[in-house]
Amino acid sequence: MTGMPQPASRAYPFDARPLVEPVDPAAARAFAQHLRQTGRAPSAFPGSSVFSIVFLVVFAVMFGTVGLAIITTLVGLFASMGDGGIAGFLFSLLPFLLLAAIVAVVVVSFVSSSRSTALRLFRLDRFARANHMTYVPRVDAPGLPGMIFSLGGARHATDLVRGERPRFVEFANYRYTTGSGKNRTTHVWGYVAVKLDVPLPHIVLDAVGNNGLFGSNLPATFDKDQRLSLEGDFDRFFSLYCPEGYEADALYLFTPDIMARFIDNAAALDVEIVDDWLFLYAKRDFSTPDPAMWAWLFSVVGALLDKFAQWARWRDDRLRAQAAMTDAATAVPAGVGAAVPGAASVPFVAPLQSLRPPPGVAPQGRRLQRGVPWVSIIVVGFVAVYWLVSQTGVLALFFR
Repeated sequence: MTGMPQPASRAYPFDARPLVEPVDPAAARAFAQHLRQTGRAPSAFPGSSVFSIVFLVVFAVMFGTVGLAIITTLVGLFASMGDGGIAGFLFSLLPFLLLAAIVAVVVVSFVSSSRSTALRLFRLDRFARANHMTYVPRVDAPGLPGMIFSLGGARHATDLVRGERPRFVEFANYRYTTGSGKNRTTHVWGYVAVKLDVPLPHIVLDAVGNNGLFGSNLPATFDKDQRLSLEGDFDRFFSLYCPEGYEADALYLFTPDIMARFIDNAAALDVEIVDDWLFLYAKRDFSTPDPAMWAWLFSVVGALLDKFAQWARWRDDRLRAQAAMTDAATAVPAGVGAAVPGAASVPFVAPLQSLRPPPGVAPQGRRLQRGVPWVSIIVVGFVAVYWLVSQTGVLALFFR
């Protein structure tokens, strides 16, 4: 992957037929088995699945044992009122029938889940191929610089669909966990990663439309002093954050036509530009067998791709001094390049590097400064104080 603009390539029509056309279940099972045998997909019996199955079986046995004790008691009472007969015999079979039914439900659920997984893998792989992309079932701890990729544990991306032209684009689902025990939480995200031509300042567009009761749904909070208000209706749809001192650079990158593209096509998504990547985020799966989801995601990316050529021309003027220092350190010594007989000469030495700054971002623009989530802290503090006061009985003094 280079930092130079990618050459134009043939545009292929969007083809969602593999997501909806009939699939041979045997072919899907064989494909899923091949992925697992080659290590491209997790085993059909990962640790969590084994734990779930064991838990359900143990629960079924315990439940059946308790049921057996109850039914045995009922049978005894019934027999004390008569000889029992066929009714007593049927009562005695109920616990075993109940246990068998629970085990059957567990087995059927597992088989159904495995079949559904195989169909999803098969459909997404065929969909990727039909659209001249590639499919990867899972990648653990993807090495991407976005804000969601360094949080929590058990980080992994699933159902990755990747394209290489006209530039690298990746669609995927993402999971990470925080906390432990009863407080363990699995965070669900969908993301689109687009490779840019050059590194850009760290910029975040926090979509207003998907914010919650306590503000942004993003996992990071940024210093309010870094928020930049743009012209028109842009602020109604996004809160833009850029590093201090990079306001003019943000205005260069987000021209009115680019702002219109984001408003019209990506108003439901959070956006992060970091290093030479652009990320689109949402708290839901992106890579699914749903044709409508893929049509929307492809339209969003397609609407933005042709605007990135302007971004490729951006340069950080703060690197000009660094480039000048490099030029001075590598300047041609006096006497080098002097005219020789028969050779043309010029009255100056050409600079070794262009006067234009090189691609890159100065250190102060590479990452936004994080802020403090005061709203969440205040809400949690209020709840904690209320709980303490209610437990100590202080409230009773005011409500007698």
